[in-house]
Amino acid sequence: QVQLVESGGGLVQPGGSLSVSCAASGTMSSFYIMGWYRQAPGKERELVATITGPASTTYADFVKGRFTASRDYAKNTVFLQMNSLKPEDTAVYYCHARFSRLGNAYWGQGTQVTVSS
Repeated sequence: QVQLVESGGGLVQPGGSLSVSCAASGTMSSFYIMGWYRQAPGKERELVATITGPASTTYADFVKGRFTASRDYAKNTVFLQMNSLKPEDTAVYYCHARFSRLGNAYWGQGTQVTVSS
């Protein structure tokens, strides 16, 4: 059974940095897509960053220049480094993965990121 487990997150002041990571278990195959979504209270889940195939990374406009996604393909792990955090970045951050472009989506349980003074 494939599982995605996030770690990291927490409370940080505006302008600060935080990182989250996500490790997959239950599979020896590499994911085609791994990335991050987030969901703030009262809002729909939205894409933050995804890494597709060898190294094609897509970022949401609202995180470009501030967030950096990366992967360890050997360990089926994905990371998200978040800099210059803003209060509006406060959300539950979810790890996401697929074995193929249209394959089933796997989700982590989510990790809370709170940006507040």
